[in-house]
Amino acid sequence: MNIHFIAIGGAAMHNLAITLKQKGYRVTGSDDEIFEPSKSRLEQHGLLPDSFGWDVNRITSDLDAVILGMHAREDNPELAKAKELGVKIYSYPEFLYEQTKNKTRVVIGGSHGKTTITSMIMHVLKENNVDFDYMVGAQIEGFDTMVRLSESAKIAVFEGDEYLSSPIDRRPKFHLYQPQIGLLSGIAWDHINVFPTFDNYVEQFREFARLMPDNGHLIYFDGDENLRKIADENASRLKITGYNEHAADVKNGETQLITTEGKHVGLTVFGRHNLQNISGAYIICQQLGVSDEDFYRTISTFSGAARRLERLAETNSMTIFRDFAHSPSKLKATVEAVKQQFPDRKLTAVMELHTFSSLKKEFLPLYKESMEKADEAFVYFSPHTIEHKKLEPITTDQVREAFGRDDLQVFTDSAALFSVLESLPHNHHNLLLMSSGTFSGKDLPGFAQSLTEE
Repeated sequence: MNIHFIAIGGAAMHNLAITLKQKGYRVTGSDDEIFEPSKSRLEQHGLLPDSFGWDVNRITSDLDAVILGMHAREDNPELAKAKELGVKIYSYPEFLYEQTKNKTRVVIGGSHGKTTITSMIMHVLKENNVDFDYMVGAQIEGFDTMVRLSESAKIAVFEGDEYLSSPIDRRPKFHLYQPQIGLLSGIAWDHINVFPTFDNYVEQFREFARLMPDNGHLIYFDGDENLRKIADENASRLKITGYNEHAADVKNGETQLITTEGKHVGLTVFGRHNLQNISGAYIICQQLGVSDEDFYRTISTFSGAARRLERLAETNSMTIFRDFAHSPSKLKATVEAVKQQFPDRKLTAVMELHTFSSLKKEFLPLYKESMEKADEAFVYFSPHTIEHKKLEPITTDQVREAFGRDDLQVFTDSAALFSVLESLPHNHHNLLLMSSGTFSGKDLPGFAQSLTEE
């Protein structure tokens, strides 16, 4: 096939482009800006556009399909040319469905934990030599790309994002997959720019369950009241399984699962949210034919997805973590996890308000008490980012009031923030850096290494 990507530089888009080229497709692409690591990876595979910007000459009747990324706009000139020529236009999730519609599709959705649960399943299946296709929203150790589409696999495991499919397809991505096995990990309001009320947001998860085929299997976190209602509404049509936190102990800073046979299995990951994630992954792996023994043996070596409680650097008395946490529920779970795992260490938690929702003053009050377990808390936001997103300005006082901590330190200058962080004591101390961005271009792994060097 001859396929062109409009907005090829996105995290998911560039991975799909690489995967299709590896399958033998002829792949081209365009974008008006491409950042790292997408840029280097596209260049390595000979897919980096010769120049940035949109060029209608790239769109010809020789194309079998165009895949349209969310970063493009509805009035994109290449998109207009494709429509004019009658070229088939797919959104990213539409294309994934078309490639896997004859396979058993497993989709993991939820406001939090979906990347980690998907990664856990992928890790267990790979370690047990199960052939499967996949799509996940982060780089996973042991996997070259975030997407795989093969002729051989009979199973496809997808992370189910509730954000919109494309500029011309306003359906949430996870509505397009119609999985035979679906998991929902929890609902906590996000994407306020698209789903203006909590009820409207919950409705997207209700629709996900409705769109599952009859006799499908819906797995859900039983601690979420809204998910319990969705499960009850579908109980006559779907197989329903609820899950809770997996039994575990914490000994000497290590979390140990207690297996169904009462044995203890050490883990690399930790935190109550990850024990919930493991329970969900366990049920799905069971459904895919993995035995209990094989599940526990291989989940013990799961080290986490990129930017999910990722250890950037550590010494005997200090660990520096990076996490993707940006919504209130993710923030609270991540801070509590680190404090629970290292109760004898002081915890400094640092968070960047970076997403559209997090920078809306109407959304800010949802962050109340989300960092209360941290001994010391910092929040950073960039006025330039707010301006770029065309949002109403917010103040440091508004942020401090919203988080509900009088001692919260709020910064709008990342250099000033990191100057303070450099002076932190290193003994019996952990540092947690949380953002869906980079604190305005900071090299966080490099910073972490510099702090832990003797």
